[in-house]
Amino acid sequence: MEIERKFLVKALPENLESYPFHRLEQAYLCTDPVRVRRSDDEYILTYKSKGLMSREEYNLPLTAEGYRHLKAKADGNIICKRRFLIPLESGLTIELDIFEPPFRGLVLAEVEFPSEEEANAFLPPDWFGEDVTWSAEYHNSTLSQKKL
Repeated sequence: MEIERKFLVKALPENLESYPFHRLEQAYLCTDPVRVRRSDDEYILTYKSKGLMSREEYNLPLTAEGYRHLKAKADGNIICKRRFLIPLESGLTIELDIFEPPFRGLVLAEVEFPSEEEANAFLPPDWFGEDVTWSAEYHNSTLSQKKL
């Protein structure tokens, strides 16, 4: 089960480049959603159920060759972003996504939680903007289908 809240970002945190990050590339084979993702040199096939804050998620490893084969069958936009991992004092981690073209300028912060109660009680840092958890508009699967 994936339980996460998602926010737009008003301003980037100080010393952003001091945090570890991954380069992500992901393509959706359909928007149910089934996606393939490259995270640095790791390749994953993911299925996510429908939902906003809470939903089932299943990940299976892929080879680089399998990833390239499936990516070629993408339905819509390929999403590329840098994902910074910013630790919180609570032990949680902010996943700060800075999107590359064609979504340059979009910056989202996601935080995953062990329970819905903790997700609902979360107080975001001041640099977070609007809470878009309940908007499917900011799901990567929705962005993959956006007409540009």
